[in-house]
Amino acid sequence: MTYEDPSGLFSVRGKSALVTGAAKGVGALIAQALVEAGATVYLTSRDMAAAEKTAARLSLLGDCVPLAGALATEDDCRALADRLGEHVDRLHLLVNNAAVLHTAPLDDFDDAAWDSALQVNLKAVFHLVRFLRPLLESAAVAGDPARVVNIGSVDGLHVPSAEIYSYAASKAAMHHMTGHLAGRLAPRIAVNAIALGPFESDMLQESLATEIGLSSPMRRPGGLDDLAGIIQFLGSRGSAYLTGTVIPFDGGLSLTR
Repeated sequence: MTYEDPSGLFSVRGKSALVTGAAKGVGALIAQALVEAGATVYLTSRDMAAAEKTAARLSLLGDCVPLAGALATEDDCRALADRLGEHVDRLHLLVNNAAVLHTAPLDDFDDAAWDSALQVNLKAVFHLVRFLRPLLESAAVAGDPARVVNIGSVDGLHVPSAEIYSYAASKAAMHHMTGHLAGRLAPRIAVNAIALGPFESDMLQESLATEIGLSSPMRRPGGLDDLAGIIQFLGSRGSAYLTGTVIPFDGGLSLTR
């Protein structure tokens, strides 16, 4: 049975969204969920060919536009905001999904593994919010603020067993920064984070996602419908009173780890 939402309380139809790191994995699933729900999605990747390929596929389902989107420096973030500004005069939803993960034994975990993770997973999130703030504020209306959704991780809530020091630390810092930004940008912009558990992605292969998911209370990894539900809620009028929150989205894993 299909759920009907006659009030549009949980609708993102007609809204504009930017999803970073969306050529593959979780980002592509988020972009697909928003496109299918009627949003116009601008997806970014440092790999423009991959972004164009994904956008072409999603354009069969709705409105999707690829943008080149390296996030390696502050100037990259400013350039992406300027590029988006050539397409839209308001942005309803910013999804900061792009991330870098390094794994190595403690003795081999060098500065390069820290620098890239902190830049993309943390600093780029901050700078994109800075540079896209005018477009976000232009989209805000009474009772329905613009949204920033930061894609965090359960590894930022609890110490992981894997040696992913910079990734886990950067996600924990992103969770904290989410609350900091929320307090500064309200009431015109709401800022929340999703602490993802096991979803198949470039960082977490299907077999490993399934193995971890089976150890959660829900006995499975997350999928497209799960992401669609949470991202549409956070982008819709239904979440207008929610800001500064980090939502564990992991099948209960973080409570039972």
